[in-house]
Amino acid sequence: VQLQASGGGLVQAGDSLRLSCAASGTFSYYGMSWFRQAPGKEREFVAAISWISSGTYYRDSVKGRFTISRDNAKNTVYPQMNSLKPEDTAVYYCAADRERFYSGNYYDLRTYAYWGQGTLVTVSS
Repeated sequence: VQLQASGGGLVQAGDSLRLSCAASGTFSYYGMSWFRQAPGKEREFVAAISWISSGTYYRDSVKGRFTISRDNAKNTVYPQMNSLKPEDTAVYYCAADRERFYSGNYYDLRTYAYWGQGTLVTVSS
């Protein structure tokens, strides 16, 4: 599986942005997630979506603002990010896994076998 992330850019606080992660190859049964890494900080979990149950999971700081969805026909995952804040500024990475994801460790970056290249989101105040 190869992942291609896109949609990043420069926005103002309060604006919305939708990222995309397109997967080549088989997409079936893969749990998909987004992580982000701000300058000087560790990569952190943002949101995840299951293939099996379509269940979604979010870090607390983005709940109510971000929505993750997937279009299995297009092999694409989207996080819709609303009410963006300067602290959301980071490089956003999509990730995929279809084995360890379902052990419940969707928030752990070590779970994922495949990673996209990252897309930069900058939120100005």
